[in-house]
Amino acid sequence: MRKRFSNEFKGKVALEALKGEKTVAQLSSEYGVHPTQIGQWKELVQVGLPGLFTGKRTADQPGPGKLVEELYQVIGQLKVENDWLKKKLKG
Repeated sequence: MRKRFSNEFKGKVALEALKGEKTVAQLSSEYGVHPTQIGQWKELVQVGLPGLFTGKRTADQPGPGKLVEELYQVIGQLKVENDWLKKKLKG
């Protein structure tokens, strides 16, 4: 059975690995996580860290208003298609 770790836990372990005060083997035995997994989390943090300060992350993601608008558009399109199919089925 796979273990599921919270995002907070992953961040904590990755931060410890980035600090370099302990070896990956020490962190692995301390937190009960495979060393390869710690390395992957550490790499994710290193890759994603510069993006936190660029402001591009929020620009790429649609705002909640835009998302709701798009979803209503899709719902409307599906309703029209559904009504058309019902009409064709009856006739």
